[in-house]
Amino acid sequence: MDDDGFREFVEVRYADLLRTAYLLTGTRDAAQDLLHAALLKAMRRWRRLDEPVAYVRKILVNERTNRWRRIGSRELLTATVPDRVRPDATETVVVRDELMTALQKLPARMRAVLVLRYWEDQSEADTAALLNCSVGTVKSQAARGLTRLREVLASGEDSSGFRPSASASASASAVRPTPPRPPQNMIVGGNA
Repeated sequence: MDDDGFREFVEVRYADLLRTAYLLTGTRDAAQDLLHAALLKAMRRWRRLDEPVAYVRKILVNERTNRWRRIGSRELLTATVPDRVRPDATETVVVRDELMTALQKLPARMRAVLVLRYWEDQSEADTAALLNCSVGTVKSQAARGLTRLREVLASGEDSSGFRPSASASASASAVRPTPPRPPQNMIVGGNA
């Protein structure tokens, strides 16, 4: 089978598309399954695609929505991570985890709008085209989604009893976490 650049497309874009799938699903395994299904669908129409990245993103969103409808609320994501040997986590990782947990509490379409607009840096028009809705719908879903995300983070507790750190609640207004600042007493780039 002649791939006409499909193999190169996958090699170049796989990490970006996997990140999008992860943000839509919340787990690495589900993200890989979702992305592989989307790439299979895209491969079938590869020669007719003008914008392959946009097409695959649309497949990701539609497939995730379809799976969400089939599975419903039977899928349960937890705030606890399995025991693994890892270096000490930083505040950035904690904040990102809290944001991911809060993001998973949003409805699928609202979550898709936030992921496409703020993590994927898509314009309102591009997001509307990917989701097959109007720009006004994207604006209202983004505004409502950010408000609900702030409320979830400000409430301070999820269903598992996990209480976010103060920095996550303080950063509820920001969708992307900022890296932590070095301590005041740390000497950076100088001689002691």
